[in-house]
Amino acid sequence: MRELIKYIMDIKKKITSLKDELIKLRRDFHKHPELGFEEYRTAEIVANYLEKCGLNVKRGIARTGVVALLEGNAPGPTLLLRADMDALPIQEENEVFYKSINNGVMHACGHDAHTAILLIAAKILSDCREEIKGNIKFVFQPNEEVGGAKLMVEEGVLENPQVDAAMALHLWTPLESGTIGVVAGPITATLDVFNLEIKGKGGHTGYPEKAVDPIIASANIIQAIQTIQTREISASKPIIIMFTKIKSGVKSNIIPDTVSLEGTIRYFYKEGSKNEEKLKKRFKRIVEAICKAYRTKYKLKFYNENQSVINDPDMTKLVETAAEEALGNSNRIISYISTAGEDFSEFADRVPSVFYFVGAGSIEKESCYPHHNPRFNIDEDVMSIGVEIHVRSALEFFNK
Repeated sequence: MRELIKYIMDIKKKITSLKDELIKLRRDFHKHPELGFEEYRTAEIVANYLEKCGLNVKRGIARTGVVALLEGNAPGPTLLLRADMDALPIQEENEVFYKSINNGVMHACGHDAHTAILLIAAKILSDCREEIKGNIKFVFQPNEEVGGAKLMVEEGVLENPQVDAAMALHLWTPLESGTIGVVAGPITATLDVFNLEIKGKGGHTGYPEKAVDPIIASANIIQAIQTIQTREISASKPIIIMFTKIKSGVKSNIIPDTVSLEGTIRYFYKEGSKNEEKLKKRFKRIVEAICKAYRTKYKLKFYNENQSVINDPDMTKLVETAAEEALGNSNRIISYISTAGEDFSEFADRVPSVFYFVGAGSIEKESCYPHHNPRFNIDEDVMSIGVEIHVRSALEFFNK
């Protein structure tokens, strides 16, 4: 125990000595982004790095995922630490020397940094395995944007050895650099996707009375649906309904037969709950009424993409304590929830877990652009904070 206490005291010094390596890893991943389930180069670098740390590494989990196991010196619980590796189909507009070289693909959400952070955390923790009573699974997940975590769970990532708790972080430019956002209970939103097709009757724009125009019906649906969140649901229960894709027509003087619409719904209760059922019934009610008024027909489907991440109170306290030690005070630790979706919920639904945000937004460093923006970038100095919270939380988990 004496050796472990000394090691904990030396964490900052160790992280400082690895900061250049941390940034170098992140910039390399940023320069060579790969879409979900295509993270072959990233996974190869990750696996080789972990093997050099002396860990037992498995490749090809959920296609391109990597899992490394650190076995401590005595039996005990197993903690899972997760990082996501996938990039987005976005053309980068940043002018930095580590700008993406892959046309139309960009790390515009910080997953490059998450991967680098967990690699350095794994390196540091592997140096004190003799003081750990239990195991740590380092999980490098593919395709967080669309269901990679679920596939990893189906392929047994929570087994052999059985995982007892899980942890993950997200660098977050909406938060000021160095701020830690975490809260017990819901911290990210449930995310549903909807597909809506409005069917009319095509015709000539010179004779609209001979046609049934699905465009005018669609326009009214888009407007009216917004009243669900502003007129039918309490402002204390945030819901966001967004139409993000509209497809119709082939020529300016032709009234089309159909309009296809897609979008998302975000909220903070579970799929299948009474509130969720009421929300979808309201959506359908408005669509049905407007289609009837405009003589059109419709097809409507909902798909759940992510559940809300629910933080365990004890695991949350673990991160709060580690963050206070890393930052030197608790003033920059805030209760925070995000309406973003996050498939870490696949782990949090099954074992006590904590998901937290590390603020990475800085106007001076031009890291104030939102996630999924072609100008997105991060304040690289905060990556060391993420490493330290991961390491301190893990060591304290086994100490308790």
